[in-house]
Order: sequence, then structure tokens, then C-alpha cells
Amino acid sequence: MHQTSSRLLRMTDDDRPFTRDFKDLFATLVVSLLPLSAHRVRLSKVEYTFLSEDAINNLGSLKFSQSNRMPDPKDPSRIVTTTTTTTFSMAKDMARSICQRFVEARFIESADGKYQQVYNMKGSVWQLTAKGVTVLDRFCARNGIQQKQVAELSSLNSAQLVILERDQMSDKLLNDLGTVEVIFRRFVGADGRNIKATVTAADSDSLHDYKDGLTGVKMAAERKVNGKTYRDTFTGKATTDWLMDCSTIVDRRETIEIATLFVEYGFIEAVAQDRAFMSQNTGCNLFQPTKHAIYQLTQRGKDIINGNGSRGRASESEGGTGSQRNGITRDSNTQRLEKILNDPALRLLFRENLREMHCEENLSFYKDVAEFVHGCKAAIRQAQKTPTATSMDTIKEIMAQAYGIYNAFLAPGSPCELNIDHQLRNNLATRMTKAVGQDNTMIETLQEVTSLFEDAQNAVFKLMASDSVPKFLRNAKYEQQLRNYDLDLTGRALERSQSRSNRK
Repeated sequence: MHQTSSRLLRMTDDDRPFTRDFKDLFATLVVSLLPLSAHRVRLSKVEYTFLSEDAINNLGSLKFSQSNRMPDPKDPSRIVTTTTTTTFSMAKDMARSICQRFVEARFIESADGKYQQVYNMKGSVWQLTAKGVTVLDRFCARNGIQQKQVAELSSLNSAQLVILERDQMSDKLLNDLGTVEVIFRRFVGADGRNIKATVTAADSDSLHDYKDGLTGVKMAAERKVNGKTYRDTFTGKATTDWLMDCSTIVDRRETIEIATLFVEYGFIEAVAQDRAFMSQNTGCNLFQPTKHAIYQLTQRGKDIINGNGSRGRASESEGGTGSQRNGITRDSNTQRLEKILNDPALRLLFRENLREMHCEENLSFYKDVAEFVHGCKAAIRQAQKTPTATSMDTIKEIMAQAYGIYNAFLAPGSPCELNIDHQLRNNLATRMTKAVGQDNTMIETLQEVTSLFEDAQNAVFKLMASDSVPKFLRNAKYEQQLRNYDLDLTGRALERSQSRSNRK
């Protein structure tokens, strides 16, 4: 079975590439450049590097195939291969522009150690940042790409990024208070503050500190501003640098958005504002991303870091007479998981915990299927209402997505193979290895596939509820943050979770 998909970079309303497409394009490009070789930079050779022109040439016509070979469920002697092929293509000027965005997203950096911000058409030598390696590694893990160099790069230089979620239609960051609070905790430092003895060290352009993704923003131990001494201050530029290096943000405008929310929610406050920047950039009154704007933690920010900054969720809840742990009512784990999945901040922490337990694929699959089902049903409605060539092309794209999900998570031996019931796996294999057929039967095929995907999603939900949720709630690392949540559910949420657990 072979499904093809020609990809255009989807653009947001503010002229930014959709983040997932952008990261996939970057990873596909790097895979096409493998193996990365050593290039001479001044008097020495730097390993795992590439030239500007090599990336630009490869972006002219990129092709990525994802295949899975398996025995035919009806005839084990016959091998069936399911393949999805994704193609990107662009002109050289566009390719250079995309590479420039890779630089700005902190996926790549100049191999000479200098902070180079312009991607030249030729001659420059580039290497992956820790963030770039992490994006590549996650892409390869999901798509079953086993390259020795990727493993080497990952062991040498990868970061524990804050994986931020986005609205699937607009690609805008989810920026509710809880999510921003989680980002803020990491921003200050997972293992304590990153205090520098001098202002010069705190304000330097070097981003080496942030390679692991866990180190907090660089702060000056003491800084004099207008004759007054302040402790543990940091610049606006340091703030946006940290957000760009240590999270999955790929556009600097979004770092300003999150930093502004730090101020808005009362986590940080200005010690000195950059008036010149404010006069030239309307709407930047709360936060300025420059070296001249100086910030410090507020008392509320310190309370959140110290575990005293409860948002009052537990106290607002009524009922919940059962015994509690960390402020969480001992309710069914099914209901708890419903709550986690419906709360962006909890989801972010839960994903981090799943990653540590090497089963992040469960949540990835759950969310991918939710997104797929939503898009699939909308496409089917449109195709049935107005069966045009365009609507059928959309159906074919959705079918290609289905094979992508199947090959990543559900096919025997797939890179992120899920632990699901043998009969369900067999039903999926039988359906996915059938010929797709003509346009008039493709909608029916998609409906069958969607139903099976939802069954698999339900199985994964039950697995996460019974196994992952208890481990998450017992993890001492999250004890402080979970104290602010009450996972007791009533009403419709309870009905939804019960109907889900009973669905078959």
C-alpha cells in the first residue's frame, strides 16, 4: 500500500510556518544530509557539520518515505509493505529563507562558535544545536529512522526541551495560566537558579548554559540600577534567549508573548524598562526583549518556585471526601486522566513524566488520533456534501495521514509500537493492508479506519489510566506542582469518562 503526500508549508495568520510542518521539514532536511561530515573552520575541523549550499540544494527537492513490512494477516507467507511518502520542494531563494528561519529557531548555529544570525547562500559551515538535535531525534524515533549519527549526536548534544502544545487549527501556543506557570518554573531553573557572579557573565550572548534545557535563565547576583542594588536580575534578551533555546518555540515573537505573560501574571517585574524600544514598538509596554530592559522575580514568582503559589484549585473544589495525596482526591484513575488530558498544564507535566518512563508514544498517539479523527470527519462531511476533485484530494491526504499514524504506532515492529490487544492489532493490519480502492470507496475505507483508530485510542487511554497516571501522581518531582490541582470530577466529565471506559 503506498500513499503519497506533497506538502506545502502551511502558514499561520501572522505569516509563520506551522510549527509541526516546520520541524518535520528541518528533520527531513537533516536526514537528507546524513552522514554529516567534518568541515574545516579556520585551523581545525568540526565534526557533524554541513555547508550552506548543501542544505539549500537539498531543500530544492526533499522526499521522505516511511515504510513498514509485515506478513499479510490472511496469508503469512506473503509480505505486505505499507509506505507513505512525503515530498517538499521549493526554489533556492525560499530555501535560503527557510534556512534563515532554522537559524532564528535555534535549530542550527555557525560552527565557528560565533553568534551568526545570517544564513549565507554558500560558504558557511553549520552545526546542529542541542535543540536541533532534540527535534531531529524525536522525528527519527517517531518515523523509525535508525541512523548511527543521530544516536551519536543525541548522546553528545541533546536538550530536555519544554514541549509546548498548540491549537491545531491556528498553531497558536496554548498560554493558559497553568501552562505559563509550568514554563516559568523551568525558566527559573529545574535545579535551582542560574546565578552569575558578574553582570557581564549574566548578560553575555553565550548560550552554552542552556544546552541541557534544564538550566534556568542567567541571572546577575547583584546589579546596580539607578543607584539601587538588585539581586538575581536578568535582561529581557536573556529571557527570550532562554525561551527560544529551551522550549519548542520556533519564532521569536512567541518568546515575547510568553515573557509578556510572565509579567502579566505577576511572576516577574521590570526593574528598568527600555524606553527607546517601547517608543518604536507599540504594545511592548510590559516586556522588552533587549539587554537594556532588566527584570526580577516578584514575590508571587518566588512563591510559585517555592511551592507556595497555589492557584487555589484545590480550595475551590467542593466535595471530594475521599482521602487525598498532594491535594488530589483519590478518585478513579480514569477520571484523573480525563482531567489531565483536558488541562494543558497537566498534560505538559504528564508528557514529561511519560518521556522519563519511555512511553511518551501513548500520549502522542492519543493526541494524533484525536486530531486525525477531527480532520477526517470534517473532510468526509465536505466530500459527501460537495464531491469535487479538491475534496477528494483532501480525502487522499487524510488517508496518507492514516498510514502515517499506522506505520508509526500500530504496525507490527513500528518505531513507536503500542501495547494493544492482539485481535485489535490484527483487525488494523487486515484493514490497512487492503487496497485502498477507488475514490467512491475511499470514504467508506476511511470510516472503517477511523473506527479502528478510535478503538486503539480507547485501549491506550485505559493503559495510561491504569499504569501511567498512578506513577505520575507518585512522582516526587511533581508533588509541589500537583498540590495545586484537584482532580475530582463531577457531572459531564464523569459521564464522558465512564462512557469512554465502557466504549468498545
